[in-house]
Amino acid sequence: MTDYTQYAATQHPAVTPPVPDLETQATGQEPQDLRLWLRMLSCCTLIENELRSRLRTEFQTTLPRFDLMSQLTHAPKGLKMSELSRLMMVTNGNITGITDQLEKDGLVERLKDDSDRRSSLIRLTLKGRRYHRRMQRAHATWIQSLLGGLAPSARAALFDLLGDLKQSTYARLPAI
Repeated sequence: MTDYTQYAATQHPAVTPPVPDLETQATGQEPQDLRLWLRMLSCCTLIENELRSRLRTEFQTTLPRFDLMSQLTHAPKGLKMSELSRLMMVTNGNITGITDQLEKDGLVERLKDDSDRRSSLIRLTLKGRRYHRRMQRAHATWIQSLLGGLAPSARAALFDLLGDLKQSTYARLPAI
């Protein structure tokens, strides 16, 4: 066991995972802000990896495909590739590759954009909307299951604290 793994086991035994993660690989001597960051990152990675696995197993799809389809559910008329790229915080090339796969599977379609002849809009097909609805219901159930170990009051407190962190972080970012 690393020094930090021993430290974490004494501070909060339930936090020590069976396989070392980013947090447990630290020494325990890091500043609290860094330890907080590593804990948040470890939690996000743990949940995200489980969601990836379940999407792959139960729907034979990937998290990026699910995420792209989720963005399109909020835009029934469709979105430009550049809008999808901005919303998903990935490159246009990533969006193109995912869109190509979804189009091949009949889950999205490309439409001419009347306002900009150089670009097209990406929109879910009927098949895509139905498929995404099934995934979305399962996804919501998985999230509830994964976060269900926290009491409702703890979830509410964590939500509020993370909101404070988000607001504080935005305030410290350079103006764009």
